[in-house]
Amino acid sequence: MINSLLWLIPLLPLLGFVINGLGRNTFSKSLVGIIGSGAVLASFVLSVILFFDLSGSTQKQFPVELFDWISAGNLHIPLSFLYDPLSSIMLLIITGIGFLIHLYSVGYMHDDAGFGKFFAYLNLFIFFMLILVLGSNYIVMFIGWEGVGLCSYLLIGFWYTNSNYASAAKKAFVMNRIGDLGFLLGVFLIFNTFGSVEFAKVFPQAASMMPGAGTITLITILLFIGACGKSAQLPLFTWLPDAMAGPTPVSALIHAATMVTAGIYMIARSSVLFDLAPTTQMIIAIIGTATALVAAIIALTQTDIKKVLAYSTVSQLGYMFLGLGVGAYTGSFFHVLTHAFFKALLFLGAGSVIHAMHHEQDMRHMGGLKGKLKITFATMMIGTIAIAGLPPFSGFFSKDEILAHAFEYNKVLWAIGLFTAFLTAFYMFRMMFLTFSGKYRGTHHAEEYIHESPKIMTYPLIVLAILAAIGGLINIPAVFGGNEWLAHWLTGAGIAHHELTLDHTTEFALMAVSVLAALIALFYAYTKYVKNAHVPVSDENKRSILAKISYNKFYLDEIYDAIITKPLDAFSRFFYRIIDKKVIDGLVNGFGWSATEGSKGLRLLQSGNVGFYIFMMVFGIIALLLYTYLSIA
Repeated sequence: MINSLLWLIPLLPLLGFVINGLGRNTFSKSLVGIIGSGAVLASFVLSVILFFDLSGSTQKQFPVELFDWISAGNLHIPLSFLYDPLSSIMLLIITGIGFLIHLYSVGYMHDDAGFGKFFAYLNLFIFFMLILVLGSNYIVMFIGWEGVGLCSYLLIGFWYTNSNYASAAKKAFVMNRIGDLGFLLGVFLIFNTFGSVEFAKVFPQAASMMPGAGTITLITILLFIGACGKSAQLPLFTWLPDAMAGPTPVSALIHAATMVTAGIYMIARSSVLFDLAPTTQMIIAIIGTATALVAAIIALTQTDIKKVLAYSTVSQLGYMFLGLGVGAYTGSFFHVLTHAFFKALLFLGAGSVIHAMHHEQDMRHMGGLKGKLKITFATMMIGTIAIAGLPPFSGFFSKDEILAHAFEYNKVLWAIGLFTAFLTAFYMFRMMFLTFSGKYRGTHHAEEYIHESPKIMTYPLIVLAILAAIGGLINIPAVFGGNEWLAHWLTGAGIAHHELTLDHTTEFALMAVSVLAALIALFYAYTKYVKNAHVPVSDENKRSILAKISYNKFYLDEIYDAIITKPLDAFSRFFYRIIDKKVIDGLVNGFGWSATEGSKGLRLLQSGNVGFYIFMMVFGIIALLLYTYLSIA
């Protein structure tokens, strides 16, 4: 069944893209919504069927070759898929949450003039993400990798008539290309080292190599650079908060279930290689921790509800990379899963708030909304509790698994991770209290029109809230009597699994410290923003120095502009004015001038006088005879 149905899963969203793309100006919005959502729903149903088929099979890896794609010398690359426990979970996340986002978009984008085009782009995004996770080799993965980059550009800049939104799309595209170059160089080195890019041929060869080998270290560093671009790690993370320029469903799709998880998926898929590169793992752990901390600090002072969630995503991705760096591949992927639930919920909930507030995103102009947006408030509160890591919600289990592995690996990284968890709980409850508690701070006229979103938008919120609440049950640790189902499931995909050596007392102590930190953050946020009714100031001059640094994102964009953009612009102007215009254009124009001026002299020889032509003919004959005579002599 897997061999016969697998290819349909990516094909259906592709068909949805083609049909809606061609009929975007003629189909009704209802039909566009049915085609776009239905294509992803059908893929989800097939993914569920194949998941249960795989779970009941003794064979855990199913390669499916569609056709021979590239053959040149020793290079043989088929267009083939690999269905195994890892890709099966990713298919469920992408198509399941993708369908809920499509359904939500029917209501959210209903009044937009580009409704049909938007759904076509969403379907194309899903198609490329499915190609990425299904590829059985690095080249097919790279096709999907580049495809989601293209679609992110199209969706972030969907409202391209706004120059700021168009610039945000270009920024995302360029910064992703930087990371993609590293990924591509890593793939080239993999082929040069192993003679193949097929997972089934590369990983067994790599397993026999010595840990710490220079080639493996270089390969993994290059792959990690690619992951930094796609999954928004330092120093390539600044594009992700700007991606908020796109419609809110795009933010949910990019930040929760698809694009930003690509880097984590790629490293988890390549865990055999990364396990042999301890230096690279240490670099990943340090950069992941730094990214989590920096993004959390920035989120503390943001006033745009979507910006808070954007930096939250960057911080949570840093957590996932911390997990990858300390060898907690299962824990990191577990957090990918739970994060998909609660972050999609939070973004769609923010979209519901923005929809009710007539596109107002500044939390300083909100407040007192929980009485009017009861479903949105209740579901977002569940998502907030989950991301804060409070039991028994999903984020508690996945976050604490990463922190436990970090504690075992390096106590300093654990301490920074714990402090970041404290900050996460604080800025998330700050967002909730500023948005839903206290008195309404907007205009009286706008308050009269605030209402709950339509059911087609609230039903996805309810489903995601349920998943965010119970999603942690998929991998209950042994310390709670669980069987760690996800960890055992992923071993069938060859994902390295490192058991914790901590005793249960230590594990309970670490969990207690983590929960206590979250509760302290909750109490502090409640005291400041509910009891004391504090509202962030609008005047930047009234902020403290630390608050200014946080609010202005550590001035990273300004630093990049000063040390990278402006020097490159000056370099480009020099080449344009000197090298291009004077040297290259001068050389080309010089040849043209020489030909023109030379022809002016030569055309005088064409006088039309027959006598002159006879004279030149005789002169030529005499010259030819003279040349022949001198040559013989």
